[in-house]
Amino acid sequence: MRAPEQLHGTRVVAAPAILDELAAWPEPSALPGGVTLLRLAADDLLMIHQGSVKAAWKGESSIQEKESGFVGWWLTPEELDHVVTHVDWPLPADRPALAQGLIAGVPAKLWLEEDRALLLCTAAYAHELEERL
Repeated sequence: MRAPEQLHGTRVVAAPAILDELAAWPEPSALPGGVTLLRLAADDLLMIHQGSVKAAWKGESSIQEKESGFVGWWLTPEELDHVVTHVDWPLPADRPALAQGLIAGVPAKLWLEEDRALLLCTAAYAHELEERL
């Protein structure tokens, strides 16, 4: 497997309703530089992007911090087929979707789009995941 790329973005922690509003943007990829929105938990959103993005809500409070602790691999459908052989849980059928769990025994996430997928994990686990795949 090729080396992972460092993922840069913004971690947004806010009330679920606030993050629902952000996630409902019709075309996040139309935002400056293109943005991938990953809902990690009800109150936790990871915005992967290049450059600077600051999300603002009408007076609502949120915590927004730079996030650079993740690495990832954009996968072709063929590469995803290989990765899936190391997953012991069902992938969601609807796309786009975020799936989280152990991949080859390593905590990781899969962002699944129609024609590609992003495999990501914390930088600390990247070497172990590379070796196991």
